[in-house]
Amino acid sequence: MASLLRQLVAGPRARHAEAGLDLCYVTDEMIATSGPSQAYPQRAYRNPLDQLVCFLDAKHGDGWAIWEFRAEGTGYPDEAVYGRVRHYPWPDHHPPPFRLMPLILAGMRNWLKGGPLEEEAKKEEDEDKKGEEDKKRVVVVHCKAGKGRSGTVACSYLIAEEGWKADDALARFTQRRMRPRFGAGVSIPSQLRWVSYIDRWAKLGRKHYVDRPVEVLEIHVWGLRHGVKVSVEGFIDNGRNIYTYHTFSKPERIVVEAAPPTGWGFADLVWELAGYPGDSTSMTRPDDDDANKPNRRSRRASLIGHDAASSTKPKPSSSSSSTSSSSSSSRTDKTRRKTPPDQEAEPGGMAVILRPHTPILIPHSDINIATERRSRTNPNVGLTMVSAVAHVWFNAYFEGAGPEECAAGRPAATSGVFSISWDDMDGIKGSSRKGARALDRLAVVWRVAEGARGDEVPEPETGGAVRQFEAADWTGGRGEGKEQRGGEEEEEEEMEGVRCSGPAGEEPLEQEGAKQ
Repeated sequence: MASLLRQLVAGPRARHAEAGLDLCYVTDEMIATSGPSQAYPQRAYRNPLDQLVCFLDAKHGDGWAIWEFRAEGTGYPDEAVYGRVRHYPWPDHHPPPFRLMPLILAGMRNWLKGGPLEEEAKKEEDEDKKGEEDKKRVVVVHCKAGKGRSGTVACSYLIAEEGWKADDALARFTQRRMRPRFGAGVSIPSQLRWVSYIDRWAKLGRKHYVDRPVEVLEIHVWGLRHGVKVSVEGFIDNGRNIYTYHTFSKPERIVVEAAPPTGWGFADLVWELAGYPGDSTSMTRPDDDDANKPNRRSRRASLIGHDAASSTKPKPSSSSSSTSSSSSSSRTDKTRRKTPPDQEAEPGGMAVILRPHTPILIPHSDINIATERRSRTNPNVGLTMVSAVAHVWFNAYFEGAGPEECAAGRPAATSGVFSISWDDMDGIKGSSRKGARALDRLAVVWRVAEGARGDEVPEPETGGAVRQFEAADWTGGRGEGKEQRGGEEEEEEEMEGVRCSGPAGEEPLEQEGAKQ
């Protein structure tokens, strides 16, 4: 499907140098493209590297340079693009470590203003630059599909260095990169959150950022289903990989209100088919009278600040009040029933506090809360099915009003609460697809690690040296940056809806084809 899509886009202009290339001009100084490749089978549906280099040489001479963000590997060695490439890799479908952003944006700015890629090449470049001041430079940004990671950086540059409004920058990238009715160019919620951070960093925070170690004190969860694993993650290896710092165990779960969340879903149907009894509260008809509902809502609303010792045990359902003989037989039946394994290891409830026994220390301010619900079938069958996957990234410096406090001459808050609903979390591969609902809402209680001052991360000055980071193995052999929640990306899915456009937003391939 992806190969067919590429042929349909490129076909009308097959005689020209840029034919078959998946790229767009976000502005006349910035090109976004999918990751090129020089090896099969990727070469069949990706940009052939030699053709991309030929196009850039023909259009821009020596005035182009690449910024790549692929933690899974570029697919080509640096020498294949004359070494004219800067590496800032991070995993697909995720936002970048924020401390990378000032470096990325400063490097792009310096290049477009005539600076060298490498400080060592400054003298040679100053000599070569004589008489070439009028030649227009461009930056080429690429990830895998040239959408999420590339779009995050492209929009951030327009906001921070060109003074665009965030909405205008996002709209421009969508207009130039996506076909009509195929959605936004940057659509992953956490990446959009990072774009909003950039907007505040540039316009309120005077481009001032402090990367502080953070401790996650506890996580409050409302409407937590049984069998949901909750983990705290962060970046390692300068952002190339994601590491799980802690996964909450059963003893670390304080069930404030044990009543299961209402609603009948697919996971509950699976339990029934597997031979386990469904929750009575889940099977209650919507129009049934339930005298306990007001009390349940009030207890749920007052979860913050409650301790497990003061929690009220859930009242028995109305079905338990029957004759003594039926009660006796009911107890006999219950002894024969086995508790579903996910309720034994990962119990849920209407209000649950996840409190670690040992401190969860994240060395940077970027924090990811990952959830996964696995439904186990009957023990005699022994199968496990992932029925829900979601995660959310946030940065403690910005959630602590760092830019706003900086504008007022004060330090950012040293503690806070980050809250988000299930519907606003990132789904599988960053999409809106999450599977069955695993929870209703969560709140992360955090504070800056005790005694930590953090690292000042300023934006390098114009013309100053800008650090880059180690590239991932370009062959992809080390398995870096792999998506941890769900296998390899479908090529046709990630390329769906992309378009090619020229410096003024025109579609040169289609226009040229119409003239033939």
